[in-house]
Amino acid sequence: MAEQAFRPSTVSTAPGRDRRWRTVDIVVAAVLGVAFGVVFWAWNFLGGLAVPPLSGLLNGVYLMPGVVAGLLIRKPGAAVFASTLAAAVSLLLGSPYGGIIIVYGLVQGVGGELGFLLTRYRSFGWGTAVLAGITAGLSTAILDITLYYAELGIGIDVAYAALTVVSSVLLAGVLGLLLVRALARTGALSSFAAGRTRV
Repeated sequence: MAEQAFRPSTVSTAPGRDRRWRTVDIVVAAVLGVAFGVVFWAWNFLGGLAVPPLSGLLNGVYLMPGVVAGLLIRKPGAAVFASTLAAAVSLLLGSPYGGIIIVYGLVQGVGGELGFLLTRYRSFGWGTAVLAGITAGLSTAILDITLYYAELGIGIDVAYAALTVVSSVLLAGVLGLLLVRALARTGALSSFAAGRTRV
């Protein structure tokens, strides 16, 4: 049984065909979540160094686990799982933001997930990476503005949202896809369609 879970699928590798989660999918999503949770903990120290709208440029890092997990695992729920776990790990390590960080992880994961849903989990190239970056960036910008920045005025809010989306597209989308491709070239992703097909 465990052997089947870790063996590359022999069925069609066409995107969007098999949406069942395997043990290896869960393990890799968890590893991504934990790794990015540690990154979040370190990145949090930069959070107080910028104010809106410029602080939006720092947000792309927080959106990476959801987009990377979606590009790598290619199953519904991957972005939400990795993003929420990363937030939980960050909290356990001492996030200065408190329990609200779990809500952020969930919302950011749902935002990234929306980008993959819009392509029906059938495309995982540049267009989808950018789309997932946009939807993830919009999700966190809307949450931030609603909870913290509404009183700053429409001009600052729009600039903050725009900078968050740009950061998310560049870091979560572009850098995220480059990271997945770099891992695929090492052979580490041979159990995944991302490691067996050119995206």
